[in-house]
Amino acid sequence: MLHGKNIVLGVSASIAAYKSAFLVRLLVKAGAHVQVVMTPASKEFITPLTLSVLSANPVYSEFSSRDTGEWNNHVELGLWADLLLIAPASANTISKMSAGICDNLLLAVYLSARCPVYLAPAMDMDMYSHDSTVENLSKLKARGNHILSPAFGELASGLIGEGRMAEPGEIVASLQKDLLSRAPLHGRKALVTAGPTFEAIDPVRFIGNHSSGKMGFALAEELAEMGAEVTLVFGPTALSTRHPGIKRTDITSAREMYNPCMSRFEGTDITIMAAAVADFRPIHAAEKKIKKQDGEVPLIELEKTSDILEELGKRKGSEQLLVGFALETDSEIDNARAKLQKKNLDFIVLNSLKDAGAGFGTDTNKITLIDRHNKTEKFALKDKVDAAKDIVQKIISCMDKGSKR
Repeated sequence: MLHGKNIVLGVSASIAAYKSAFLVRLLVKAGAHVQVVMTPASKEFITPLTLSVLSANPVYSEFSSRDTGEWNNHVELGLWADLLLIAPASANTISKMSAGICDNLLLAVYLSARCPVYLAPAMDMDMYSHDSTVENLSKLKARGNHILSPAFGELASGLIGEGRMAEPGEIVASLQKDLLSRAPLHGRKALVTAGPTFEAIDPVRFIGNHSSGKMGFALAEELAEMGAEVTLVFGPTALSTRHPGIKRTDITSAREMYNPCMSRFEGTDITIMAAAVADFRPIHAAEKKIKKQDGEVPLIELEKTSDILEELGKRKGSEQLLVGFALETDSEIDNARAKLQKKNLDFIVLNSLKDAGAGFGTDTNKITLIDRHNKTEKFALKDKVDAAKDIVQKIISCMDKGSKR
């Protein structure tokens, strides 16, 4: 859930600031883009250079650079952030946040932020239990800030009690869990197919198509980002998955794709059939390579493959959402609507080979979405990652309505 997220990490003046280095490492390892903002006093506990190297970004602590005079725009930082994490959050910083004081860059970013805010308090046990700190944390929590409770243990003062900052691994796990719980498709199960199928003629040759699988893979990644538990069934492709929430099933032929789709479909909420499944296969595949002989052309008899999408449409329950793809060369809208009705789809994603940059083998796509109510939405040519976002947003909209009919 942190992959690709923009995170502002605020560091305030606490001995626990040394843990910020470990925290930055873990956030970067999770795929987040980290921008560190330090209070001036926190630089006495850990150097900006350390956090800059680990985050691969300059560290900000002043409203402007003393060397160049360049303004460190707190408003832009607040808008850039997908989440603001202040760790450690000292008693002083917590007090100022509660009162709305804005006397350093970090506090200005906090007041400018529109994203979720997380605090990891770090202080001595008596400071943490003091009525003013308790009241300040209560106010911040009531305003929608998330408090990552400190741990019980040995403190820098030598005392043993509550107040030590949560460990970096625990903080990252808490962020992951919280973001996942608030994701729009959390708890949903999705099935996605992608890529071509290869139908063997002999051990060397096959009938296939030009599908790269990029669209299906992008859809699987976006569904996972939105919190869904995704199963991806895909044909021959060199692509790899990134999100740990995606379970992969590699197949080669249409027959091999059929079984995992049928076995998993009943338990899914969302199914997207983005694979370019072959419509025909050789009735008999030769056991040995067919040799080229002068004057002879081998006759290859074909048979239809099972129509996986049509079969799923017959099995679809009222609470399941089924999405298909149509790649057309003529009468695009009419053919897509006919396929939508015949296959019992909730909506269909139409591509036209007449559109430059759309279809097989490209990094871009130009899609039209047509739903069962005949609502048509046309989108401009986009990167397939962005096109996947449009499709998934349509899915979320359908799920939010509570009924797909």
